[in-house]
Amino acid sequence: MFKISDAIAAYSAAAKIPAATVPAPAAEPPGGTFGDLVKNLATDAVEAGRKSEEVAKAALAGKADLREVVLAVNNAELTLETVVAVRDKVINAYNDILRMPI
Repeated sequence: MFKISDAIAAYSAAAKIPAATVPAPAAEPPGGTFGDLVKNLATDAVEAGRKSEEVAKAALAGKADLREVVLAVNNAELTLETVVAVRDKVINAYNDILRMPI
């Protein structure tokens, strides 16, 4: 059985711990924030779309191979599918949070 004196002694001992020994929270997570992840993902998607358009224009001008066009368009499509999948997961998580009982 716990005694009140034991609880008071534990609280007293915890109060004597210097603040310097308690680790400070990190300013930013080591891998970046979720907002940074989303921003980078959107930037990569836009850049992949631009690159595929540039390669397609070069192919129309006869300066690019058909294989390069297919690779660029495929890369843009995969990037867009990734962005859509992340967006869907974020929306589902948000809806789950909204449905949580308070």
